[in-house]
Amino acid sequence: MTITMVGIVMGSDSDLLVMREAASVLGEFGVTSEMVISSAHRAPGQTVEYARSAAERGLSVIIAGAGGAAHLPGVIAACTPLPVIGVPIKSGALSGVDALYAIVQMPSGVPVATVAINGARNAGILAAQIIGSANQEVRAKVIAYKEKLARQVKEKNDLLAELGVEGYLARIGK
Repeated sequence: MTITMVGIVMGSDSDLLVMREAASVLGEFGVTSEMVISSAHRAPGQTVEYARSAAERGLSVIIAGAGGAAHLPGVIAACTPLPVIGVPIKSGALSGVDALYAIVQMPSGVPVATVAINGARNAGILAAQIIGSANQEVRAKVIAYKEKLARQVKEKNDLLAELGVEGYLARIGK
């Protein structure tokens, strides 16, 4: 039986395009996830129940995306012993800065790890790293991913050294 390890929660279906990146990268690490829509403001009871039941349902980490006032990650963090990663969603007049500030300003005792605005991919990677701290298989995949990133940087540097700035830019279409 496969246990879903990461819960991905968003306050609105308008966040789905951003939050699907977390599920996508988790899949690359072989980490299962579930995705739900639950609003701290419009469905607070549902949100609290989701957070309170998450650990007993086998989740290890929760990723919560929210725009505007961004209460969703904080409410979830207040109601679960699991690590919560907040993803501020770019929306409204402040382009996600309001959500970023709301998520990083959690009160003492209710931590929420925070990634960049629309940074759901990094939230997924961070969740995999958290799971990998206790799961050797996931850890090995995270290590391989980081090694791949390092190889890509070296390949780009080698190409830059070979082609020079203008040649490199021409090669990549800039």
